[in-house]
Amino acid sequence: MGVLNITPDSFSDGGRFFDPKLAVKQALAMQREGADIIDIGAESTRPGSEGISAAEELRRLLPVMEALRGKLKIPISVDTQKSAVAEIALGAGAQILNDVSGLRSDPALASVAAKYNAPLILMHMRGKPRSMQKRPFARDVVKDVVSDLRRSIAVAGKAGVAATQIVIDPGIGFGKSFAQNFELIAKLPALAKLGFPIMVGTSRKGFLGATLARNGKPVPSDQRLWGTAATVAASILYGAHIVRVHDVAEMTQVARVTDSLVSVADRNGTRRSF
Repeated sequence: MGVLNITPDSFSDGGRFFDPKLAVKQALAMQREGADIIDIGAESTRPGSEGISAAEELRRLLPVMEALRGKLKIPISVDTQKSAVAEIALGAGAQILNDVSGLRSDPALASVAAKYNAPLILMHMRGKPRSMQKRPFARDVVKDVVSDLRRSIAVAGKAGVAATQIVIDPGIGFGKSFAQNFELIAKLPALAKLGFPIMVGTSRKGFLGATLARNGKPVPSDQRLWGTAATVAASILYGAHIVRVHDVAEMTQVARVTDSLVSVADRNGTRRSF
């Protein structure tokens, strides 16, 4: 899954693709580089960010989607927490909904997914973007993520979303300590017991910058390529079905090689799990 942020303030590439023409160019480039899905987000959810209105989100989103109609051959996922945005985006050609709040912000989004039979990605976020890295972290991060995802899944099911539509995401970086992010990757098999495909997004995130720090300073987000590559490979080895990344060409290579290792390990019964 290639990340396309059409925002002025996302943590990694905010502003780079805010111009619809540049966003369209980037989406087509990611398709050429090997992306299977393009995830378009018009509202930043970086730590400390403030929300925007549905009208503003659609003002950013729709010109890009309209320009991509007939040009993009792979599915578009829309990263939104709002049911109104989700419904209009699906009508404009999106095929997948990606809700970072796990239906906590707007439970009606589940009804939209059910109505359109759209795949729904339910991510775990502890708190809200504005304060999620300031409040206390969970004592047992795996237990916390699994418990909250169960609630999200139940809300989706009650609204009529079929189990086959659901993908879960542990929400790396969303209300977790740096150490907890690594723990969640290593313990993905615990999430797999929920019975749904897993998506993981580690690309360029702060825990990598801190881990790779030089002289006590985190490395900038655009210098976290190899750290991202390590976590992408690990996520796939531990059971991720989708990896959400900014650097599609490089991470496509990582994913393909790791998939080959997984295939051999699965045939031989040697894949490591916790």
